[in-house]
This record gives sequence, structure tokens and C-alpha cells, in this order.
Amino acid sequence: MSRPSDRFQNRPATETAPFTEQLASAWRRNDSLLCVGLDPDPNRLPLSMTGTGGAIFSFCREIVDATADLVCAFKPQIAYFASQRAEDQLEQLVHYIHDAHPGIPVILDAKRGDIGSTAQHYAIEAFERYEADAVTVSPYMGFDSVEPYLAYPERGVIVLCRTSNPGGSDVQFLQVDGKPVYQIVAEQAAAKWNTTGQMGMVVGATFPNEIARVRELVGDMPLLVPGIGAQGGDIEATVRAGRTADGTGMMINSSRAILYASGEKDFAAAARRAAQQTRDAINRYRYS
Repeated sequence: MSRPSDRFQNRPATETAPFTEQLASAWRRNDSLLCVGLDPDPNRLPLSMTGTGGAIFSFCREIVDATADLVCAFKPQIAYFASQRAEDQLEQLVHYIHDAHPGIPVILDAKRGDIGSTAQHYAIEAFERYEADAVTVSPYMGFDSVEPYLAYPERGVIVLCRTSNPGGSDVQFLQVDGKPVYQIVAEQAAAKWNTTGQMGMVVGATFPNEIARVRELVGDMPLLVPGIGAQGGDIEATVRAGRTADGTGMMINSSRAILYASGEKDFAAAARRAAQQTRDAINRYRYS
């Protein structure tokens, strides 16, 4: 297995708790399965911010501060920052979340998937440059494309399994020995790949039956569930399909419906209201 660089190894081991411990603590402390996705689209930022330097960071910071006590995780999507040459603002944002809201894990949504030597550098990017607590990865080049991330034993590795986009079925439902590919991925992750105990799976809210099947296959492994809000996933069906016995086990992501609840100066307050409504809607079905 590829090893972390010396710069990461020399950081204090107590600087942050393992990803799954942070997540479990946030589930309890904030009574929340809600993950807020940070997808800052320059075309949708409030007009009051678009003329300022560092507007992407400033917008996301306001969202984070308004919702941090309502979430179990934040999930910045790297493409929204990279397309605007704002990677420095992404670094600043992750550091800000860790400093201002310790214990809320940050998932870098990068969906990386490449051969081992390249994956090693993507792992350095995610865990050393951005200091994310977890990263999303694609497993479709096999275990050697996932393994370098596991060299960081306290960091989460969240594997694409059954994605929420309509075209996901093109590959994920292909049959292998009578099973769809997404189930093979879930089985491999649960039985062989999760060597650090920090692995999770991505399963879209638009497919509650598949969420339930993945839950059967992976036990209590955390599920990152995109697709509610703007993508139309059903909250009740999603929660009932994916919750664990203790009413946790999920990071149910909403991005646009929260980020852009208002395009005016009150955007942060509107985001908080939307986040609270979403969290409360999720909680209605966690134990019933």
C-alpha cells in the first residue's frame, strides 16, 4: 500500500478524530443525518457578494456558520472551486470549518478514480493539501485505485456504489454472475476493502430499493446519500431504507435547495431555515 507523505505523518495524531468517530459524534450532538453540500455556483451567488474578492469562500463560510449546528457533515464539491480557479478558497474553507466548527467532518466530493500511482497523488491532494476528513472515490478501476487512500487510516473513503443520476444504471445495473455491478461493489467494499474501518458508500436517494439492498450488504457502514431536495428524492423512503438500527448510519445530502434558498442578502438565514426543515423532516422517520 502507498504510504502518506512525511508531511502528513508528522502531524500530531490527536489533531482530529477518525472520520467515523467524528461522524457518529455529530449524529448525536446535532441530532442530524443532514449533510450540506457546498457547490458554489458563481451564477447563483447573491448579488451582494459577486463583486467581492474571495466571494466563493465568503458565501460558503456564511452557509457553514448558519447551518453547522444542524448537520452531520459538510461536502464541498471540488469542481465548483476548481472551475473558478478557487482551490485556495477551498483550502481556506476546509481549514475554517475545522477551526470554527470542530468535530463536523468535511467530505471532499472529488469522485477520484485512477491507477495506484496517480491515486496516491489524489490522496495527497485530498488529505494533505485540503485536509479533508473523507473523500469520494470511484471503484471502477478496481481495488488498486482505492488502496492508496487507505494509507491514511483515520480518513474516510466513500466509494461510489449506486449513484443518483439516471445514467448510473448504464453500468451499475450490468449483471455479473446474476448480480448487478453495484451490489458487487458493495460486497467487495464490506468484505475486503474496508481495511481501516473508515469506508462508506454513495447510494442515491432516487433509488430507495437499492439503498435498502446496499444496507443489507454492508451492515452499519455509513451511507452518503445524495438526491433529496433539488433532485427529488423522497425523504421518508430514503430514511426508512438506509437507517441503521439506532437511527443513524446516513449522511443525507442536500446542496442547491439549501444553498440557494434565497438569492438576496438574507441567503444565510434562508439556508438555515431550509436546513432545519430538512433535518426535521429526516428526523420524523429515523425511529418510526
